Amino acid sequence: MIDSHSHLYCEAFDEDRDEVMQRARDAGITHIVLPGESADTVERQLAMRQGWHECISIAVGLHPEEVKSDYITRLEQLEPFFQTAEPVAVGEVGIDLYWDRTFRHEQQEALYTQLMWAVRLDLPFILHCREALEDCIAVLKRFPASDRPSGVWHCFPGDADDARRVLDNGDFYIGVGGTATFKKNETTRNMIATVGLEKILLETDSPYLAPVPNRGKRNESSFLPLVANTVATTLGTDVNTVETITTANACDLFNLQLHQE
Repeated sequence: MIDSHSHLYCEAFDEDRDEVMQRARDAGITHIVLPGESADTVERQLAMRQGWHECISIAVGLHPEEVKSDYITRLEQLEPFFQTAEPVAVGEVGIDLYWDRTFRHEQQEALYTQLMWAVRLDLPFILHCREALEDCIAVLKRFPASDRPSGVWHCFPGDADDARRVLDNGDFYIGVGGTATFKKNETTRNMIATVGLEKILLETDSPYLAPVPNRGKRNESSFLPLVANTVATTLGTDVNTVETITTANACDLFNLQLHQE
């Protein structure tokens, strides 16, 4: 399986990163995509890729929570890494209005700029969308349908109808993580049933959003099979099928060439 979204480079794993990576391998995780948050995170991402070069890819992006009044300067600091860091995607980018709407316009413009990079560089995006579905769709619609970048809606926040709207507006995948396992989250499981495996990527968003029975603990990539089991149960199929199709989806989106043991 591929963990399409994990922040294993963050400080939460500084004490036991080697053990975390070994547990991921033991759990059958063959590849992990590390989304960026700002220019400040790239060095950590690159260090992880150097240490585990056969199973790590990185993305470069300015996370919406990092977008403030100085966002143009921060984007200027980030852009050179697309020439030097060999990312597989532009991300984690998007709009987050959950805590604060002060920089709503700046988030919209930062997202548009980074999606322009995706188009120019022929890279997919990794989209963070929280309380901002209409805003994200509106920014994407600023691109002609024929020139709209592909990407994944990470930790998709909507219901089945929202997913249909998203998928009708581009070549997109839906990221499914630990929240799908939460007992009361029928909304996400209904969305999975509507979308189907062909449009799903598996993710953990480590260290956040650990799946049941580890909810509330630090999340890590080795927990991804718990998400796969929930997807399989929801769709009435087996875990091997979930693994095969979602791995193919991730390889297609990120243009991954997986290392074979």
